[in-house]
Amino acid sequence: MRTSRSSGAVPPRDAQSKNLKRISTMAGAYGLRNYTVRDIRELKGKRTLVETLAFSPEEAAAAEAAGIDTLKVRFDPKYPELAAEIRQAAPHTFMSFSLPLIAVTSPQEALRLAFSAMEIGGDAIMCQWSPRFIQALAEAGVPAQGHVGLVPRRSTWTGGLRAVGKTADEAIELYRQIKALEDAGAWAVEIEVIPQQILQELSRRTSLITSSIGAGSGGDIQFLFGEDILGDSPGPFPRHSKQYRDLYALRQQMQAERVAGFRDYIADVQSGAFPGSEHVINVNKEIVDEFLERLDKEPQ
Repeated sequence: MRTSRSSGAVPPRDAQSKNLKRISTMAGAYGLRNYTVRDIRELKGKRTLVETLAFSPEEAAAAEAAGIDTLKVRFDPKYPELAAEIRQAAPHTFMSFSLPLIAVTSPQEALRLAFSAMEIGGDAIMCQWSPRFIQALAEAGVPAQGHVGLVPRRSTWTGGLRAVGKTADEAIELYRQIKALEDAGAWAVEIEVIPQQILQELSRRTSLITSSIGAGSGGDIQFLFGEDILGDSPGPFPRHSKQYRDLYALRQQMQAERVAGFRDYIADVQSGAFPGSEHVINVNKEIVDEFLERLDKEPQ
């Protein structure tokens, strides 16, 4: 059986019975995944996949345990260790690394950064780069996803953090941007905060996998940030999101409990209640007396 220096033995051949695919990453590490790019492409128009962005290994592990189809993860070139930890926490889930817009200034730099993400186990990359940069990735075999609609870091061009595509002119421009990504060799596109009816028509007219965030139904993937799903921030939350839990309130309660616990500890120490007899080690009086007798004979 072949082995990989980067990951050990090839995964067992019973992977299919567990609905996992045997894969090799671009870095040559063997693994098991729920989907490949080909699988997702073959599902276009047949089934809507569910996607979230995990901010921590704990979120990623929970998403995989829950059965989330695909994950996005922010890749910080200054701190790639976090992305690697998240990859390890959800080893079987198709994962795209989201690369920073202003981290590269040329197609060559874009490709190098994309390779860095793929090296730690990325199945694809997501970016807000121009089609020219995406073309360089596609030519190298890196599955690249683009971004249209409300692209927050380019929102000055669309009038700020607002919905895009509410006029026929804007909708046509979205179509042209998607076609440019398609021509550049992208395999998918994130479409953010556009009218649902426009998304439905765009999704029918492109071969790209469409990931909808704030664009309603009709895309191939439904996407929300884990932070929004779990209510894990003080808010306000985006209008297009739904909170299924209130982890922020739980964290506030936990912090209040931490403070209360420390205060109780301080009070016990100051009153002499801690440490109690159950917290200390005692010896009999004879041992103490012998120790004192011998201590008196030690040089001062």
